Amino acid sequence: MSGNGVVWRRVRNRLRAFPERLAACGPEAAAYGRCVQTSTAPGGRLKKDLCAQEFEALRRCFAAAAKTTLKGGC
Repeated sequence: MSGNGVVWRRVRNRLRAFPERLAACGPEAAAYGRCVQTSTAPGGRLKKDLCAQEFEALRRCFAAAAKTTLKGGC
């Protein structure tokens, strides 16, 4: 059973590191937020795929953060 404790400790360490890794996506999150805010401002209309480029950049950043975390790069 001691091996099971090692696994959970590793999982907890990865989960703790994840918010720090996501913090590196700040510029992408800000760009996406600005796009959505501009689109929903008075007179603006949010339409499908209007902010797709910004969303894709944010998605790629999140995916890279998750990949790094899952590889155990704590």
